[in-house]
Amino acid sequence: MSLNQKEQTEKLFYSISEVSEMFDLNASTLRFWEKEFDFLKPTKNKKGNRLFAKKDIEHIARIVDLVKQKGFTIQGAREQLKSKSAFASPDHLQVIERLQQVKARLIELRDKLD
Repeated sequence: MSLNQKEQTEKLFYSISEVSEMFDLNASTLRFWEKEFDFLKPTKNKKGNRLFAKKDIEHIARIVDLVKQKGFTIQGAREQLKSKSAFASPDHLQVIERLQQVKARLIELRDKLD
């Protein structure tokens, strides 16, 4: 692990310029998304500079995926992200799917007993 990578993993907050560089976005895009997505709330320091936490960066990554990669509109991405599963990792989604299958099987067995 290089020194730069180590510094990034230990940081608690990232500036808007660092985040815009991470995702190859303009700072104005991030400020716009802040208005459009109510869950995106970077903290601000005394000077008013935005400071993005890891949670904010995860949200931005999901927005970038929906808007830039999958071609969603802002409205479409907003609706997609309203569901809690939108922030779940693929592993979490597999677990949820498996639990739903188990639940369906248990309901089926319960109904047979009645």
